[in-house]
Amino acid sequence: MVDVGLKEDELQKLYSWVDQVPLSRKKKSITRDFSDGILVAEIVKHFVPRLVELHNYASANSTNQKLNNWQTLNRKVLGKLNFPITASIMQDIAECKPGVIESFLFQLWRKIEEYLVKKKLVGYPERPYYNVRSDGSEFESRTGESADSRAMRTGIPEYTVRNPVPLSQLNLDALDTETRLILEEKEQALLASMESVQIQQVKIQRLEHLLHLKDLRIQDLQHRQSRYDPAT
Repeated sequence: MVDVGLKEDELQKLYSWVDQVPLSRKKKSITRDFSDGILVAEIVKHFVPRLVELHNYASANSTNQKLNNWQTLNRKVLGKLNFPITASIMQDIAECKPGVIESFLFQLWRKIEEYLVKKKLVGYPERPYYNVRSDGSEFESRTGESADSRAMRTGIPEYTVRNPVPLSQLNLDALDTETRLILEEKEQALLASMESVQIQQVKIQRLEHLLHLKDLRIQDLQHRQSRYDPAT
């Protein structure tokens, strides 16, 4: 739900936030410039690149064309930010109703920050013992233990996750629009699943490391006990 009406200091903070994003066209009237959804897509793309495919959005003048962009943005992007908006809000923005886009952008700002914080926490950025390759192909500890050797030691198979070729790098001109949209949705679902697998693998390795530290601690205590136990 988008609440209309912001305080002056909130508006200034919002404008400063928007100004840090390199947009494809100059801002003259925020109500009109953002009405077709393209600049909103560019803002999200700037902060969360993997959520947005800019070729899905076309510059529009008519309300119906603008609404097509907003419906795509709502379905493909805003929902993943936990910020879906109603048809009436999309209509108000497309028709340049004063104050609506500012309130929308202000809440979008908050949702993007929440999304980034959540991803940072879930991804365990503070983990000191494990690294993840950028292509997600294998996790490897600083001790040099490979995924294969760890699987042999623990009995837990290590699944390799590799990035597919992005649709943007493929020639899809022969496909109709509906088929391309279905493929794009499948690609987003696949990327989300790959990310989930990566997160679970990192969690497993983090637990393995904690278990290893506990084993070392037990061995150390047993060694100390054997040194001071008269019976040994």
